[in-house]
Amino acid sequence: MPFIGIKNNRGFTLIELVIIIVILGILAAVAIPKYKDITSEARESATRAALGGLRSGITIWYANEAVATGTASWPPIDSLRTTSVIMEQSIPKNPYQSTANAPDSIVTGVTKGVIVGARGGWAYKPTSGEIWPNTSTTGENNW
Repeated sequence: MPFIGIKNNRGFTLIELVIIIVILGILAAVAIPKYKDITSEARESATRAALGGLRSGITIWYANEAVATGTASWPPIDSLRTTSVIMEQSIPKNPYQSTANAPDSIVTGVTKGVIVGARGGWAYKPTSGEIWPNTSTTGENNW
């Protein structure tokens, strides 16, 4: 037998919904700047990891040349560009470089922090074995 006169009050009132929307807005306003920091940290970590691999390959080449020939020399830039000579896999992409600028290529560099040309993800100085990102991102030129 149904109860007459008792309302079934299910759901939220308009004020409760407005309060929830305001709370979600505040949370979003706090979370978005944190997300941007995480993105830049991930990009920097990926760059440092790629540089570590490239520098290890270059250093191993240098050591092998010293042992094999008795004269240590840094690898030529064409050896870096060729898969399975310095690196077993293809050159990693520079996360700071757009895909239109060939982020997985290497150009001859002279000075860290100075962009070489309009293309190239990495700059390599064959006379010293130095390699760094070919970008001018502020604060990132001390690789």
